[in-house]
Amino acid sequence: MFLDLFLEVWDAIKRNKLRAAATGFAVTSGIFLLIVLLGAGNGLIHTLEANSGEMDLDAVSIDPGWTSEAFGGYEQGRHIELDDTDGELSIAIDPNRVLSYHTEFNKSVTITTDNNKTLGTTLKGGTPYMFQSNKDKVIAGRLLNQRDLDEKRRVAVIAAPIAERLFGKDAEVVSRYLKIDGSMYQIVGVLYVKDNTSRNAETVFVPQTTLRLVYHLGNKADEIMLRTQGLARVEVFEVFEKVLRKALAIKHVFSPEDQRAVWISGGGAQAETMDDAFSAIRSSFWFLGILTLLSGITGVSNIMLISVRERTHEFGIRKALGARSWHIIIMVILESVLITTVFGYIGMTGGIAFCEYMNAAIGSSTLDIGEAQIEYFQDPTVGLDICIEATLVMIMAGAVAGFIPARKATKIKPIEALQAR
Repeated sequence: MFLDLFLEVWDAIKRNKLRAAATGFAVTSGIFLLIVLLGAGNGLIHTLEANSGEMDLDAVSIDPGWTSEAFGGYEQGRHIELDDTDGELSIAIDPNRVLSYHTEFNKSVTITTDNNKTLGTTLKGGTPYMFQSNKDKVIAGRLLNQRDLDEKRRVAVIAAPIAERLFGKDAEVVSRYLKIDGSMYQIVGVLYVKDNTSRNAETVFVPQTTLRLVYHLGNKADEIMLRTQGLARVEVFEVFEKVLRKALAIKHVFSPEDQRAVWISGGGAQAETMDDAFSAIRSSFWFLGILTLLSGITGVSNIMLISVRERTHEFGIRKALGARSWHIIIMVILESVLITTVFGYIGMTGGIAFCEYMNAAIGSSTLDIGEAQIEYFQDPTVGLDICIEATLVMIMAGAVAGFIPARKATKIKPIEALQAR
């Protein structure tokens, strides 16, 4: 019985190829555009995630700035200098949330290798927690440890791009020596960096205590990193940031409302903000995709309504010969589902293929911004489960779209249907 019904539906589709094609186009375009939109949205989100870094969510950074307003007898534009006492002040404000701190500072230096190659680069005072908070890894050797700091050792960890430029690709550099401003340092590790645009790609790390000793820096700091707990939520971080800014304002004599005097940022709060932004992007693309699907469903419903009206005379004859209403309803629904399934599958495979094409053609392309490069549009693809779910939704919607006009057709009396032209 089902085979006979299927053959009847197939015959009806063959007799109305243009109508079936029009219905199928609405379905195919709806699924295709939904998948492409979601793929493009994923490409944007993956790009933002890749370029947002991998900072420890427990890390809070304090960076010095310049005052944007006059305060306490000082003029606007005064540079705020940080030191170790600011880290100690941060712990004193909330010892339950601020567990420890470390300071960071940089110097522009010229380094010379044992084979007399020279390079201008950045020298940074490093600590074990700094590497931990940045989730740094080495491709050879090791990172700096606490013993390096305690003994003020003259050892260095160099970024992989620097190692390649100074010693050549795949060269063994661990245990070799660098001369930095007249002082010799032994290389103990090569730092992994994602690409040459990473922030540490041009950096040499030495123990913080060694850097302070050699350059007579005292307790000054270019940046203070706090190891915290319980500050991942935005609203909690904002309260902590306000209290800390006020304390720093009193110590360094600037307005507590001056956001440019010092910059305070937290990994957890930033991550929550980024998650909200990603959710907004996903929601926007889903909204546009659903509107596209609705337009396809509307097209199916309208064309099926036209189909039913064209076949009113046929349905009248069927009912006059004893056909049940449910038989006509199933026949119309089956026609709608069959068209939606076939063309929905075409739209799904087309959308997946186009996303793969985008990924191959422009995925992870680089964009020049000044001297730096960033990757954009990374992995603009959609999971197969999402594609199948979207197609199933379209098929179910097609069944509903076919049921409504079919139900309306069965309510027409046979004599009226027979008289229809």
